[in-house]
Amino acid sequence: MDAAALVDRLDRFGGSDAERRAVARQARDLADSGAFASDAGYELTPAVVIEHLVDAPDGGPADRWNWWLGSLEAAHGAYRRFQVERWQER
Repeated sequence: MDAAALVDRLDRFGGSDAERRAVARQARDLADSGAFASDAGYELTPAVVIEHLVDAPDGGPADRWNWWLGSLEAAHGAYRRFQVERWQER
């Protein structure tokens, strides 16, 4: 998972740099855990994340990420820990 590339691609959803970095960190942690690859059958990449986040009804990067993670939680369980709860603005 290229977190820096994901931060750049998340720009299309607005939000602050800090919010986009928080989402990218959680995406990297999710990829590193192997849970998504095990459940989905393919690796988590920036392109995969963006593909799923465009399906979210609305919101910034964290809202969209959490919406998608909620779907994964409902389908497979054990994804709640990867949700973005807060981030620190600089």
